[in-house]
Amino acid sequence: MDAPIPLGEKRVIDGEARVYYYGYWVKTYPVPADTLEAKKDLIAALTRRLFNHTEHGLNVPGTRLDEARRAYERETDPARRRIKGAMLAGALFNRATGVFTQLVEIQRLGVDIQSDNPLMRACGEHLKEALELGKLVRHRSGEEGIDELWGEPFKAFLLPLESFYESRYVKIAETMRDIDAIADTLIETFADLPAFTGIETGVAELAAAAKVNTETLRTDPDIFEVWTTFVASAERVAFFEPRLAAEASARAKQEVSDALQLIREGKDLITYITRARVPMPKSAREFVERCKKFRGACMALLPARESDDG
Repeated sequence: MDAPIPLGEKRVIDGEARVYYYGYWVKTYPVPADTLEAKKDLIAALTRRLFNHTEHGLNVPGTRLDEARRAYERETDPARRRIKGAMLAGALFNRATGVFTQLVEIQRLGVDIQSDNPLMRACGEHLKEALELGKLVRHRSGEEGIDELWGEPFKAFLLPLESFYESRYVKIAETMRDIDAIADTLIETFADLPAFTGIETGVAELAAAAKVNTETLRTDPDIFEVWTTFVASAERVAFFEPRLAAEASARAKQEVSDALQLIREGKDLITYITRARVPMPKSAREFVERCKKFRGACMALLPARESDDG
C-alpha cells in the first residue's frame, strides 16, 4: 500500500512545479524577494481583488476613514450598521494600502523602514481592524460573507512572503475541493435523469477548467487559454438543453424548469468560488441541500425503475 503523500510535498509534474495539499497538486510560482516593495505590490493586488468580489460600495478612499468611522459608530439600525461597518472596512484597507505605498516610496530615497516604525504599526492595526469588520461583508452575489478574502492583505503584511504563498496554495486546494463537491452533487442529482442525459460531461469539463483557473495567476502566459476554456465550459452548462417530449406532463415541465434553475445556480456558485479563489462553505452546503431536496421531491423525471420502486 502506497504511503500517504505528506502535505506540502513539492514535485515537478509534466514540467511544472506543484505542491500537494488535500488531494490536489497545486501549481506553484516563484516567490519574489521579501521586500517592502514586493509586499506593497502584493497587498495592493489583494485589495483590488477583494473589492472586485465583494458587494458594491465598499471601496471607500482611505482619506475618508474618519468619516466612515463616525458614520458606523453613530448607526443604530442593525442592517444599516452592517453596511456602514463594511464601508469602514474598505476605508481601513485603502488607508493601510496608501500609507504602505508611501513608506515604500520613502524607502526608495534610502530611508530604512523598520517593522516597529509607527506608520508600519498603524498599517498593521488598520488591516487587523478591517479583518474583524470583514465578517460583516458579503460576496457580490449576496449569498454569504467572504471574510476569507479579507484576511489575505493582513496575512501578506504579517507573514514572510514564502509563508503567505504557502497559505494561498492551501486555500486553493480547499477551493478545488469545494468545486469538486458542487460538481459531484450536480452529476449525482441530474446525470441519470433521461431528460438531462449528457449533463455530466459538461459539468465535469467545467469543474476541470475551474480548478485550472483557480491555480493560475492572471500574469501567467497560459491565462488566455485557461480563462477562455473556463468561460466557454461555464456557458455550455448554462445553455444545456434538456430532452423532454412535447407531450410531457405539466409536472415534468415544472421539474425540468426547477432542475435548470439548480444547474445554473451550481454553475454560478462554481464561478464565484473559482474567481474569488477561496471556498464558500455556507453557499456550498446550502446548494447541496437544495439538490437533495429537489431529488427527494422529483417524480416525473426519475428513471422508470427508480420511479417504480419509489
